[in-house]
Amino acid sequence: MSRVGKQPIAIPEGVKVNILSDKIEFEGPKGKLSSPLFAGIKAEIQDNQLILTRKNDTGEQRSFHGLSRSLAFNAAVGVSSGFSRQLEIVGVGYRAKLDKDRMELILGYSKPVIYKIPKDIQIVLEKPTLIRIEGIDKQRVGQEAYKIRSFRKPDPYKLKGIRYVGERLIKKERRAGVSDV
Repeated sequence: MSRVGKQPIAIPEGVKVNILSDKIEFEGPKGKLSSPLFAGIKAEIQDNQLILTRKNDTGEQRSFHGLSRSLAFNAAVGVSSGFSRQLEIVGVGYRAKLDKDRMELILGYSKPVIYKIPKDIQIVLEKPTLIRIEGIDKQRVGQEAYKIRSFRKPDPYKLKGIRYVGERLIKKERRAGVSDV
């Protein structure tokens, strides 16, 4: 069996699970999400745990088994407690400002970068240089964090830009043969 797929998913308190033929629906205090069930994968609830099984042992079935379990686990955690990602803005004068449904990023360009905040994502500015992205869908939170980071990726020489909190960056040395004229 798939090592990931054979682990049962403990259903968090306050989360309702509805198993359909092609998907599993989760409803909790934070919202509602669904997770796909691929062909040959079955889901059942035993002792407040969601257990996924597969029809046979082909390579494709093993892959889908683990994937289905991971997606279902992320949906269960998302509707109960949610996910968040933090970004740090590093650079002189670099900062963010939050309006109703958009965020204005001042990143050293001639004009500020305007980012429209999607409906399923919440953005919290803890400081003008620290952004927290929250939501119930793990993939969407990561995708939007990457999109914001891509506005000004960290420069490898000065390490200025937008980076994930805790991201390790390696600073490059300047070229050795160039004189300082």
